[in-house]
Amino acid sequence: MLSKLKPLPKLLVVEGDLENQKFLLYCFKKYFRIEICDSADMCYELLHKERSDIILMDISIKGYKNGLVLTKELKNHPLFSKIPIVCYTAHAYSEDRINAIEAGCDAYISKPTNYNILLNTLFKLIQ
Repeated sequence: MLSKLKPLPKLLVVEGDLENQKFLLYCFKKYFRIEICDSADMCYELLHKERSDIILMDISIKGYKNGLVLTKELKNHPLFSKIPIVCYTAHAYSEDRINAIEAGCDAYISKPTNYNILLNTLFKLIQ
């Protein structure tokens, strides 16, 4: 008898830096189905194609909106408001953490961080 395997959760990485994109893909590809984008426009395009289970959001992304503006929009959008968002950014001042939480992020982690801390945070938020 064949058992049904549960599909991997879908992680949308919104990251402006190509090297960080490659690193995150390498680290998490065995735990998540991953899509990567670098701008608000591409984020919306990907979310409209297929819902993500969680979003990893950088503050510094390409285009006319930063990650905090995009997070506020997503948290106010009826289709996307329930998706957990983890702010993962090099902006490491306490003010940045406050701004991220006020924008609607469910967690805030500054770069660089321990791989296991980031992975555990992602899994904790999708349970």
